[in-house]
Amino acid sequence: MSSSWPAATVAATSVLQVVLLVVGGPLLVGLMRKVRCRLEGRAGPPIHQPLLDLRKLARRERMRPEHATWVFSAAPLVLVGTTLVIAAVAPLLTTSPAFGQYGDLFAIVYLLLLGSVALALGALDTATAFGGMGASRAMTIGAVAEPALLLSVLALSIPAHSSDLPAIITGSLTHPIWLATPQRLLALVAFVIVIVAESGRLPVDNPSTHLELTMVHEAMILEYAGADLALVRLGESMRLALMICLLADLFVPWGIATAPGPAHVGLGLVAIVAKVAVLGAGLAAFEVTVARLRLFRVPELMAGAFVLAVLAVVSALVSP
Repeated sequence: MSSSWPAATVAATSVLQVVLLVVGGPLLVGLMRKVRCRLEGRAGPPIHQPLLDLRKLARRERMRPEHATWVFSAAPLVLVGTTLVIAAVAPLLTTSPAFGQYGDLFAIVYLLLLGSVALALGALDTATAFGGMGASRAMTIGAVAEPALLLSVLALSIPAHSSDLPAIITGSLTHPIWLATPQRLLALVAFVIVIVAESGRLPVDNPSTHLELTMVHEAMILEYAGADLALVRLGESMRLALMICLLADLFVPWGIATAPGPAHVGLGLVAIVAKVAVLGAGLAAFEVTVARLRLFRVPELMAGAFVLAVLAVVSALVSP
């Protein structure tokens, strides 16, 4: 944390980051649905519909499979909790968030992995065929997606000589030429593929499908209902918004607050909202143009992302 930032300002910006992610995640999902519907010639639901759906689910009764244990109930809490922790420590609005010293890329990647593993364990705990099938498929994809994510951000950390995300962003702002290097472009493609895979979007997975033989993520949460399902949906939308925020700040860092003061933080808020909205709309438009990959093709796509991330690291190491 920068010593020039008052403690109250740092705490307030971190709280603002958490609130922004909790509210902005569902709104981002609503925006992406709206864009898809418009491009397909349909009116579509309002952008705030996911918030209304969460409120409706939160009022319904929780249901738990007969043989499920505490793991089933804890999985949504872990999913949401890990995302909230990342939102508090990651540089989303400012390069000096509270507990920014813990905003290391390794910590953030493994917190994301912890949420994914918790949801898979919750699916396995139901002892149903669909839960096991979805968890198996999700872990197969995640086994390559998480290393690709780690390596793509590692490629950005090599020129900055630090794995600290605020330091990486600050270095990019200080040396804009880094943003046009080959390793950045390779890491950008790998990062985008990981976002698509981790959020269960096309062409890796179809979030709107209910066909048993094609479901990946939806198969893991079939047994959830009521407030538990609301937490899962909230956690999913927050993770999507978080990863797009990281994409925006790491590869297009302009606008993030580097100095204290309401004006700088306000500019950072406007900048991140605009960048995430544009990137989310672009991802939704891309989904309209592609079809879902066959399941055995998905590991090939993820392996491609991993290779691109490795090439980005190698390029960063050999670059002067």
